[in-house]
Amino acid sequence: MTRLYAILATVVLAVGLGAMWLMTRGAGSDDRFAQCRSSQIAGGTAAIGGPFELVNAQGETVTDTDVITEPTLIYFGYTFCPDVCPLDTTRNADAVDILAERGQSVTPVFISIDPERDTPEVVGDFAFNLHDKMIGLTGSPEQVKAASRAYKTYFKAHDKSDEYYLVDHSTFSYLVTPQDGFVEFFNRDDTAEVLADKIGCFLEKM
Repeated sequence: MTRLYAILATVVLAVGLGAMWLMTRGAGSDDRFAQCRSSQIAGGTAAIGGPFELVNAQGETVTDTDVITEPTLIYFGYTFCPDVCPLDTTRNADAVDILAERGQSVTPVFISIDPERDTPEVVGDFAFNLHDKMIGLTGSPEQVKAASRAYKTYFKAHDKSDEYYLVDHSTFSYLVTPQDGFVEFFNRDDTAEVLADKIGCFLEKM
């Protein structure tokens, strides 16, 4: 993917989330996750995440309540991604395994932002090959855009006349729970061990 677009997308989202933090930091210190946060979001998390309707590997339409049944780590990417997505989703799968060894359960979820090529079967195979617990989701272009907007992610496909076209996209992973909704986002610089430590802090306070 084009590095410049990816960097710009990351900066835009980080600035937006930082602004939200600045607007809400005066809301009080009743955030039970405050000591776990590393992304400067002390409040206003309800602005990220929310309902979505997508299609799973079996071709069934599912909603966020069907998918997010326990702490869940969500990543938006695409299966044709040559480098970033495989690395990020592998890191997420490794973090889930580390947490499992510690007795903490998290479901990894992969949401495609390339529905034209990522059919239910394709995302299902991609997810299963990474982790037997990972859920792969796709959908219509409208469904995918709606889910992306809910999580404030960015994506833009290159010229689709080339069957090997790339898609620029943001690369955050999102921790979401059935009770709290969106809890925290993580960037791709964290190792699996560090990511597991960060997620574990939140899980201990749930």
